[in-house]
Amino acid sequence: LVVPWRWRCSPRRGGGGCPPAGQVRAAFLRFFQERHGHRRLPSAPVRPRGDPRLLFVNAGMNQFKPIFLGTVHPRSELAQHRRVVNSQKCVRAGGKHNDLEDVGRDTYHHTFFEMLGNWSFGDYFKEEACSMAWELLTEVYEIPRDRLYVTYFGGDSSLGLGADEECRDVWLRLGVPASHVLPFPLKDNFWEMGETGPCGPCTEIHYDHVGGGRNAAALVNQGSPDVVEIWNLVFMQYSREVEGNLLPLPQHHVDTGMGLERLVTVLQNTRSNYDTDLFTPILDAIHKGCGGPRYQGLVGDADVGRVNMAYRVVADHVRTLCVCITDGIYPGLSGAELVLRRILRRAVRFSSEVLHAPPGLLASLVPTVVEVLGEAYPELTKNVDQIMDIINENEAAFLSSLERGRRIIERTVQQMEPSTNFPAEVAWSLYGNLGFPLDLIDLMLEEKGISLDSAAFNELALEDAKRKAGGPQAGQLDDRNTHLDVHSLAHLRSNNVPATDDSPKYAYTLGQHGQYKFSPCQATVLMLYRDQALQKEVGAGQSCGVILDRTNFYAEQGGQACDQGYMIRLGQQDVLFPVESVRLCGGYVIHEVTAVETLRVGDRVQLFVDEAQRLACMTNHTATHLLNFALRHVLGDNTEQRGSHVTAERLRFDFDTKGPVTVEQLQQVEQVVQDVIKRNEVVHMAEVPLMLARRVQGLRAVDEGYPDPVRIVSLGVPVETVLTRDSEAAMQTSVELCCGTHLLQTGAMEDLAIISERQLVKGISRVIAVTGGQAKQAREVGQCLAMEVDSVSLRMKQRSTSIPEMQNLSKEVGQLTKVVASTAIPQWQRKELQAILKALQRTANTAIKKLEIQQAEEKAQNLLAKHCNQSVIIDTVPADSLSILMKVVNQLCDKSPGSSVLLLSPQVSGEVLCACQVSKNCLPVFSAADWAMAVCAQMEGKAGGSPVVAKGSGNAKGMQGALNTALEFAQSKL
Repeated sequence: LVVPWRWRCSPRRGGGGCPPAGQVRAAFLRFFQERHGHRRLPSAPVRPRGDPRLLFVNAGMNQFKPIFLGTVHPRSELAQHRRVVNSQKCVRAGGKHNDLEDVGRDTYHHTFFEMLGNWSFGDYFKEEACSMAWELLTEVYEIPRDRLYVTYFGGDSSLGLGADEECRDVWLRLGVPASHVLPFPLKDNFWEMGETGPCGPCTEIHYDHVGGGRNAAALVNQGSPDVVEIWNLVFMQYSREVEGNLLPLPQHHVDTGMGLERLVTVLQNTRSNYDTDLFTPILDAIHKGCGGPRYQGLVGDADVGRVNMAYRVVADHVRTLCVCITDGIYPGLSGAELVLRRILRRAVRFSSEVLHAPPGLLASLVPTVVEVLGEAYPELTKNVDQIMDIINENEAAFLSSLERGRRIIERTVQQMEPSTNFPAEVAWSLYGNLGFPLDLIDLMLEEKGISLDSAAFNELALEDAKRKAGGPQAGQLDDRNTHLDVHSLAHLRSNNVPATDDSPKYAYTLGQHGQYKFSPCQATVLMLYRDQALQKEVGAGQSCGVILDRTNFYAEQGGQACDQGYMIRLGQQDVLFPVESVRLCGGYVIHEVTAVETLRVGDRVQLFVDEAQRLACMTNHTATHLLNFALRHVLGDNTEQRGSHVTAERLRFDFDTKGPVTVEQLQQVEQVVQDVIKRNEVVHMAEVPLMLARRVQGLRAVDEGYPDPVRIVSLGVPVETVLTRDSEAAMQTSVELCCGTHLLQTGAMEDLAIISERQLVKGISRVIAVTGGQAKQAREVGQCLAMEVDSVSLRMKQRSTSIPEMQNLSKEVGQLTKVVASTAIPQWQRKELQAILKALQRTANTAIKKLEIQQAEEKAQNLLAKHCNQSVIIDTVPADSLSILMKVVNQLCDKSPGSSVLLLSPQVSGEVLCACQVSKNCLPVFSAADWAMAVCAQMEGKAGGSPVVAKGSGNAKGMQGALNTALEFAQSKL
């Protein structure tokens, strides 16, 4: 630039001339974009794309992993980047990088933060990266130089790496005093992406908050709040291999990261991130919303009543909620969604119990968060109402659970004996049925000076995991309490105990905004069942089967998994009886329940189904019907269903087939399903007499007994229409007899992806499919793997003449083959990629073999010229592998038929390879196996083979002696 680039600062916010955070962020981006030619990229969403190992994007480099790993498609836009700058939204909660429990306790931990970063992909390196960083900090942001300290990698003898003197010298040339340039070991100044992959030394810039001319070098990297790291510059110059050794990368990269929150703290001259204008508007809004004391920045014992901690928790967590919901991560039951639910519930508890804020405070903060972050991340401004609605719905549900849980804990504590642990079964009920995070249970108990019986709790968790996994012990337990024996059934009938009315399981409606509303259900306990005997009463802590006069729980049948949830006694809201499984037996619905208190016949109860699990089952069951129709449509009307199983996670479908389903057929099946989803067809359901149902043309029904009347489920066509005489409407859509629970419209399915297809036995295939977000994730992961395969394919076509390079490509193909086989991606795509990878593996193996033969011929020719017409040839020769060495021996013996040959090849690792072949003229006196064993024993190694050829290895220290032994052995036999 002709005109010097300048810091454009105005004291609009954050008084005293301090730059507002928005200007700090913008200055960073403009500096690299305008002055140093970087391409400015928007932040990636915090939902990782195609990386199932990550819950959230937790660093600026996540989106650039394909470049660092070399898997980026050479024709993609990503591959064109050389210099890049951006401000990345990051979430660290759950998984390896988990700051959730620390948030609020101090003034610098966050679940959501912004990472300012600049990258070089094979362009500039240490000199330019350090120079730019120093220029920005000292000349643009005008941070006093004497307050900055830089660290560099001090070397590691175990890796054979010396100190990064190149980096040290760069800083010294920039004018940083030697007393401020500090070496640190591997754990502080060597960055690695994972156990394998790109890595390298890093240099960190630290800031001394105190200053005043002191030397704070002794406080760097010592955990002092006075001296903090603000910027990390990583120099990717090595790759850590599977064996643990480091190899230089063919292209050097720079990856830098500077937390915006910490930088703004420095520039606004505060000691706490929460005192910057990234947080003060939110803290002010919290104060306005709850009306309590103002935020004072207190921590630890000084923070009486943890009011300041609550301010920090709510302010941090509402930022995370806004960003995650905007990027498509909603509070839910697994993975990132479960973590977000924990974040929301943690914020709700501190808001309601510590700040005594009214319901709705969290959602009321959303506009303030959007005001603070919306300019940098405009996507936030488009979803304000949706974010608020989702937060309000989840808060209302949790506040209800929180109040009930608090009463349960209070009541249980009052009934406990002094000096005893809190009962595990009560904690498990809170955790499993009310969705109480364990840390909240521990905190509530900690406040009362009580601890949880952790051993018993872990045992319950283990039993639950076994039950969910379908373990044999769990199965026996379920059967014992939910499978009525013949005598018990007869006793029930003889005493005129009516069959369970389970029609309330169908009592749900679709709200105006697409949400499902499940009607409440009250019932009376008619009988209890335990240890294969009917009982009138079951004591606390015991597991039993409960028979009710009516229920809204779905019992496992028709291939659909049963509901879970809990029941409470009417008038006793604080006692939860978890319902762990539900079975149908002889018309009676048996709920397997753990009795937290004594349960008796005649008790009146209210039932609560786990709505999220039920909705997931409904989605997958409707998807199963749609899949059945699509398979018949694509494969022909002879395709008959042979079985299915529907759970909240996935669906399984077995059907007749003449052979494996082709890639094209799988794609067609998915397309048929997606077309119906897009049309958002109404799902019609009605009970009709069985005789009438049997007249429906094209009716799909599994060969099993149906109650009369039967329930018909028809997609897109009213049941009255399909029942009309001579109607062929059922031939054009999915119409089935089914007792399961279903969506009311197909659009809520969102997507369907078949992630597995295989033949169980000849003539029967099984497909496994997922819907909604899981289907979307499978497609994203599939696209990423396809790009990796394409990248390997292009590199394979370049036909390297280097054996190690071809071997690395072959290894990469092998690893990709395993990943493609085991990862949840669309099955049609898996088949395509497997076919490509199989061909690539053949190509690589052929190329390696050809190169080895060429190399062996050259080496054999040289050795032949050196040992012309000798009966015994003993020598050393460089060879990359035992395979090549053996080929050299074979070639020599072919070209000199009367010669016996033994070759040694020293390796970089200190190992010596050995290969030999004995002329047939010398048999049986002279044995190749004996020869190799004698030679390798001299090198403290081992060998084996036949009388004609043998191979082995040993230690380089004994190689000279081994050569002598080889000659002496041969001479003794000839």
